[in-house]
Amino acid sequence: MSPLLTLDQIAETADGIAEWQLSSGMIPWFPGGHADPWNHVEAAMALATAGQITEAEKAYQWLIDIQHDDGAWHQYYLEDEVEQDKFDANVIAYIATGVWHHWLLTGDRGFVETLWPVVEKAIDWVFDLQQEGGEVLWARHADGTPWSFALLTGSSSMYHSTRAALAIAREVGADRSDWSPRIERLGEAIRERHDSAFAPKSRWAMDWYYPVLCGAITGEAALERLASRAETFVMDGLGVRCVGDRPWVTTAETCECAMAYLAAGDADIAMELFSTTTPLRTPDGRYWTGEVHPEQVNFPGDEKSTYSAAAVILADDALAGRTAASRLFVDHDLLPV
Repeated sequence: MSPLLTLDQIAETADGIAEWQLSSGMIPWFPGGHADPWNHVEAAMALATAGQITEAEKAYQWLIDIQHDDGAWHQYYLEDEVEQDKFDANVIAYIATGVWHHWLLTGDRGFVETLWPVVEKAIDWVFDLQQEGGEVLWARHADGTPWSFALLTGSSSMYHSTRAALAIAREVGADRSDWSPRIERLGEAIRERHDSAFAPKSRWAMDWYYPVLCGAITGEAALERLASRAETFVMDGLGVRCVGDRPWVTTAETCECAMAYLAAGDADIAMELFSTTTPLRTPDGRYWTGEVHPEQVNFPGDEKSTYSAAAVILADDALAGRTAASRLFVDHDLLPV
């Protein structure tokens, strides 16, 4: 039996995300919880993938409305206030991935032209934190002071986002060729200096698979990287651990890792991993954030999260090839270098 979702299941899961969207357009992790622009964009992409274009564009309008003049967003927002005022570079860059995804889905030129200035300011802000070695510092404090280190997962995601931004620039006829060498240096840092340029986070699964998911490492090297730590992070038949030394799997990491395997060319493992999210689906079409084994206790608490549901929709689309945006995370030759 195929683990892929039916169209009715996709609609039900997207309805669950839309139900928790606030009137402002903000999509919190769960009712009463905070939102961050990265997971907010992830949810917007899932809504658009499921055909809920109005709701997705409402989510992008929220980002337009609250963007700082310099292109940044804070890390966490509550319904009526900022919860965490740090500026996270990866969180800020992800708008480009979302806008390019929306363009691939809809071909709506008015949308992409409206969002282009938003994307351009965000990416310029991000590149202001790039170091000589190519890596991008994690964040700035609220007073503008830069953080002292870079993160491999964040820089990997930014590598994908900045390539998406370059694609948008070319689509709207803007010359941002100055971004190209910056993107190349970022990719080189991830491929060649991943053990020295970034703060050590080897416990975390995302540091393992994100360089593959985001296209910095491809081909045989990607398969070798995934094979190197699969025993640490993959719980057979259960999913992908968030951290290698804890017995819990998470829906989002499992879906992202499945897409990384698909990008590397191993569709069988990708499908096997995706199948482990089926038990994490709830009767209302939402998904538990994670589960502890062998107790099979949901973790954290009884949390169902919009970003987990979004990751399932995007991974399902990548595996099934349902939409014009389905290859965004798994065919990295489609983005400019």
